[in-house]
Amino acid sequence: MGKIRTKNLTKIFGKKTKYALSMFEQKKSKEEIFEATGATVGVNNVNLEINENEIFVIMGLSGSGKSTLVRLLNRLIQPTAGEIYIDDVNISKLDKEGLREVRRTKINMVFQNFALFPHRTILENTEYGLELRGIDKKERSERAEKALENSGLLSFKDQYPDQLSGGMQQRVGIARALANDPEILLMDEAFSALDPLIRREMQDELISLQNTVKKTIIFITHDLNEALRIGDRIAIMKDGEIVQIGTGEEILTHPANEYVRDFVEEVDRSKVLTAANIMVPAIMVNIDNDGPSAILNRMNRKDVDLLLAVNREGKLLGYLNAEDVLETKRTGNKAESAVNSNVTRVDKDTLVVDLFEVGNQSPAPIVVVDGERLLGVIPHGRIIDALAKTSEVKK
Repeated sequence: MGKIRTKNLTKIFGKKTKYALSMFEQKKSKEEIFEATGATVGVNNVNLEINENEIFVIMGLSGSGKSTLVRLLNRLIQPTAGEIYIDDVNISKLDKEGLREVRRTKINMVFQNFALFPHRTILENTEYGLELRGIDKKERSERAEKALENSGLLSFKDQYPDQLSGGMQQRVGIARALANDPEILLMDEAFSALDPLIRREMQDELISLQNTVKKTIIFITHDLNEALRIGDRIAIMKDGEIVQIGTGEEILTHPANEYVRDFVEEVDRSKVLTAANIMVPAIMVNIDNDGPSAILNRMNRKDVDLLLAVNREGKLLGYLNAEDVLETKRTGNKAESAVNSNVTRVDKDTLVVDLFEVGNQSPAPIVVVDGERLLGVIPHGRIIDALAKTSEVKK
């Protein structure tokens, strides 16, 4: 089960919500419901599951329902229908005290307007939530300092908000939320007020911070490039509905409908697709078992003039080309003497846009790895093809 689940989650704004809900259950359109009742369907029958410790991005255009959805998740907005589960606890059924406890211990929110207190130091701002919870001064100072340290702000703890840049103030807002040590962090357009350079730095810092603190983060944005950059998975909303959930690659390469296709058509895919997306299976030979004749035979059968060489344990040693293997056969040397260890390795998550220069510097196909594990290879032509395809608008 996921960290957060919703079941048929629906929010209708207006006075005639019961009548509007009955129309909604009869599959009437948003327009028909509004015309008959004056009520607006903000979130439409959302079913989703968010995994523990993932950055889950919810995005869509203005009015799509994304901010309403995130506020439903901690019941800042009360659902009209449906259920919300955190760790299999149905929080849509909790009373005020139970909900207050969930907000104190499980979930925290960072808004676009980070609203720091100007008369409090950075440390005092970071302690604020803990102070409201009645945590004693010594413990809250320790926890706040730890959160500031994780955010790279500990040296600024005695300064005041107006002495920091906008980006640093935003980091204080995140540190304040993290000081409570929540399991879930909701971030609603948290970086949208920042200028582009600071915004990109904050995205980098969020990814880096997540590697340290391992939280479940639900991030709201209208910026697709931001979503693709930070999200483990992305949900795209339209008119209160979720129209597709997937990884950035899945959404770019397999859009669910015309709306998603139009939504993503301007994205530079070379900055999203990775080495793992364009690699091909590696043709290998076990240098401990096969001699020059067997290797040449394998090259002939596969119609290639280059193979990757591994040992009996599967460790990558380098590559062999046909000319060098022929020479070892002619001179009677072992095939291992022909192994060229000058192999360029890249991680499976390396972006296609970063592969071009790497490919130009590599005499052999680029080897794609996941740690020490060989996954595949990227012939030079695959990089050119991938870069060419990313410039085409998908029809």
